[in-house]
Amino acid sequence: MEPLFLDSPMHEKIWGGNRLKTEFGYDIPSEYTGEYWAISAHPNGVSYVKNGKYAGFHLAELYKDKPELFGNPKTSVFPLLTKILDANDWLSVQVHPDDAYGLEHEGELGKTECWYIIDAEEGAEIIYGHKAKTKEELASLIEAGDWDGLLSKTPVKKGDFFFVPSGTMHAIGPGILILETQQSSDTTYRVYDFDRRDDQGNKRELHIQQSLDVLNLGDPENSVPVTVKTLQLESTCLTSNSFFTVYKWKLSGLVDFKQSAPYLLCSVLSGNGTMTIDSRIYCLKKGDHFILPNDVTDWEIDGQLEMIVSHPNEA
Repeated sequence: MEPLFLDSPMHEKIWGGNRLKTEFGYDIPSEYTGEYWAISAHPNGVSYVKNGKYAGFHLAELYKDKPELFGNPKTSVFPLLTKILDANDWLSVQVHPDDAYGLEHEGELGKTECWYIIDAEEGAEIIYGHKAKTKEELASLIEAGDWDGLLSKTPVKKGDFFFVPSGTMHAIGPGILILETQQSSDTTYRVYDFDRRDDQGNKRELHIQQSLDVLNLGDPENSVPVTVKTLQLESTCLTSNSFFTVYKWKLSGLVDFKQSAPYLLCSVLSGNGTMTIDSRIYCLKKGDHFILPNDVTDWEIDGQLEMIVSHPNEA
């Protein structure tokens, strides 16, 4: 009966920066580090347990070999992935398939995701949806390279939240730090990459036909967060959908919790404090990521903390 604190891989990206080090104190491989796969059982970057009985186990094997820790789930693959992204430049304009298309064409789940804006420079923007009214217009504008005519830009600020279902045209702009909760998938179809080249002078691959197959028409429907406040806890349900539920917890003092989901994925965005489980005390600080497994039925947290917490919603 203990939390699973995790150690996880970094991913260098053409658009990455150094804020995973300067903001969170993580060791990064270069000044172009774009993603920290903080809670991941995906084969392209797996988290390892770093404490307690299961220290050294990677999350994928734990999910497979110890299903009771996760409430004996029906799914054979750990369903969620939590990332922190540091966008020092535009990410590619992209779209993700739904489960049916992803499984048929890529052999893995599709990707519905959501973004909590940890920080954003003044004037920062994302691309969230597009302006085409028909698939024909969409194809025509992409072929013509009329990106101003096609792409819908939205200004963002710290604390904003965006639900990004599969089929949504999207891109994160420079100066933005994001915590992303998503289905455990690494399938991305690039529509446009700003004609940039890598160190070898090569452009990154585009996936125009796949994108046209899966892109939605119409404006994306963002979720409407709902907040409940008590004396020491402000709990905001950022989104709840068929794949996952995501909360933001703002704690200011001692709070008692009882487990109401099979397990919880927890990320500390700011502050510090302690968590007590079965009379054992664990220190919490900014940048920590951990899972509260099924056998942790109740716990208390004391401190000044902001956290993002999620759980899967299995059928």
